[in-house]
Amino acid sequence: MRYTRYSYSRSSFYGYFPTGVKWLLISNVAVFLLVYLGGSRFGSDFLLLALAPRAVVYHFAFWQLFTYLFIHGGIGHLLFNMLSLWMFGSMLEQDWGTRRFLKYYFVCGVGAGLCDVAVNAAIGNWGTRTIGASGAIYGLLLAFGVLYPNQTVLMNFLFPIKAKYLVMIYGAIALLSALGENSGVSNIAHLGGMLFGYLYLKVRWPGVSFSVAQIEGAYRQWKVKRAKRKFQVYLRKHGRGGGPWVN
Repeated sequence: MRYTRYSYSRSSFYGYFPTGVKWLLISNVAVFLLVYLGGSRFGSDFLLLALAPRAVVYHFAFWQLFTYLFIHGGIGHLLFNMLSLWMFGSMLEQDWGTRRFLKYYFVCGVGAGLCDVAVNAAIGNWGTRTIGASGAIYGLLLAFGVLYPNQTVLMNFLFPIKAKYLVMIYGAIALLSALGENSGVSNIAHLGGMLFGYLYLKVRWPGVSFSVAQIEGAYRQWKVKRAKRKFQVYLRKHGRGGGPWVN
C-alpha cells in the first residue's frame, strides 16, 4: 500500500522515519530474530510473553498485555504488521509527535489485549495464546481513516481507495470473521484495537486536551502555510519577488 502523489512530501516513502515508528520497527524485528534464530532455546521462553487469558486472570501476568505486541508467529505476520506500522504510523507521528503517537499505539494494543482476554475467558478458551501487533495496527488504521478520510491509498498494493472506505472494509472483515468459525486469527483483538482507538479519539477524557478537531485544524493550517511557501517560490522563480504581501 502506498500514497498517491497528493501525499505529504515528508511521508515515509521519501525516506522519513519518525523516532517512534523507527524504534517500534527495530524492537519488533529484533525480538523476532531472537526467537527465530534462537530456536527452541529462546522460543519457549518467549511464549511466556504471549497473551494468555489464564495467566492474566489467575496469575496476574498483566505485563503480557504489553509484551504480546512484540511477538510474531512468522515472517509474513511480521512483514504485514511492520509495513502497516510504517505506512500509517509515520504520517500520524508526524502530526501528533512521538510521545502522543506512542501513547495511542499502546492504548490500542493494550485495549485489544483486554478485549481478547475478556472474550476468550467468557467462552472458556483459557488456553489460547495471542501474539502480534495487529490490535495496535488496526488502531492506527482507524485513526488514519478518521483523520485523513479522503487520503487515497492502494489496498493490497493494487486497488486505489480512500482511507475511510479502507477502514470500513477491514472493520467489516474483522467483524464477520469474529462471528464465523475460529480461523486462528484473533479478530477480537483487531476489533478491540479499533474500538479503543475510536474511544481515544472521540471521547473527551478529564484532563486530556487532545481531540480530532485539534489535529484536523493543525493539518489545515499546515496546508495553508505550505501553499503560501509554494506560491512565494513560484513568484521568485518568475522574477516577481516574494514579498510579505502573501496572505
